[in-house]
Amino acid sequence: MDHPSFYDCAGPFSLQELADATGSEVPDAFKVQALSLKFSNVRALSDAASTDVSFFDNRKYLAQLEATSAGACLVHGAFADRVPAGTVPLVTGKPYRAFALALSKFYPEAMWPSVCDAGGPAGVHPSAELEEDVVVEPGAIVGAQAQIGAGSRIAAGAVIGRRVSIGRNCYVGALASLQHTLIGDRVIIHAGARLGQDGFGFAMDRIGHLKVPQIGRVVVQNDVEIGANSTIDRGALKDTIIGEGTKIDNLVQIGHNVVIGRHCVIVAHTGISGSTQLGDFVVMGGQSGTVGHISIGSGAQIAGASHPKEDVPAGARVGGTPARPLRQWGRELAILAKLAKGSGDGGGDG
Repeated sequence: MDHPSFYDCAGPFSLQELADATGSEVPDAFKVQALSLKFSNVRALSDAASTDVSFFDNRKYLAQLEATSAGACLVHGAFADRVPAGTVPLVTGKPYRAFALALSKFYPEAMWPSVCDAGGPAGVHPSAELEEDVVVEPGAIVGAQAQIGAGSRIAAGAVIGRRVSIGRNCYVGALASLQHTLIGDRVIIHAGARLGQDGFGFAMDRIGHLKVPQIGRVVVQNDVEIGANSTIDRGALKDTIIGEGTKIDNLVQIGHNVVIGRHCVIVAHTGISGSTQLGDFVVMGGQSGTVGHISIGSGAQIAGASHPKEDVPAGARVGGTPARPLRQWGRELAILAKLAKGSGDGGGDG
């Protein structure tokens, strides 16, 4: 059945109401429309329909702006003429900040997400749905309208939030917490892992940093394993997705809107920044990391303590900071070692 969603939307709102709430301007050519147009949601440029409002604040997504079907778009004046004919530009000097304000209007409760409203035996809310052979250990909490499949076990002290869905034959370790998360079958989540908390999103400004509500989810597909004390943030608008069969070590941080493909291996202390996409069978070594908004192609390997700052082709092997082809990195290290040895300082402290 369809998931009931984790958030209640307060819309619809008129174009003028949104302009007032976000501090944006409706161009004169659209002032008449502003009296009648209604918008029901906020969505990304690529997903938005005529009843949605979106935003543009990164030149990397210019092609998406020009192709969007959004009914309105929060946009800087310099790009107002790039908005499609069917989209009303809401002009603002700070589109990302305006986007945060729009989200707050549509989803006022997203800043304080409901995790649990526990009650009943063993901390299981009466409205939660548990199939046969589910074990909920002492001290665990299962929130309202949560769903847990047959054969799954929730260890002591774990928290399963409101409307979280867990598949069959899963294990959730002690003191782990899940909110705004959908879990497939045969998933293992080790002790202390945190899934579905806010993504790290702020509209930064000289007057302060405005928190951006995060209304996406975390989706974990079948046969995934997530290590102890690892954290996976929910998406801002789209979902954070962990692909089938992927294995994540302890103490890994995965940011909002990240999409990880099937059967990837993410080793301890790795950090994956927001909106990064990994293909299938990617390997990221320990203490590696990425900047945001890049793609790592299928089969690529990132050496330990290495950090790509741009897209990595499929099948590539890279290392270093910033990451470059592994052979090049190895040659550079060898040359540096020879130079250091040849300098013959032999110094000492005295």
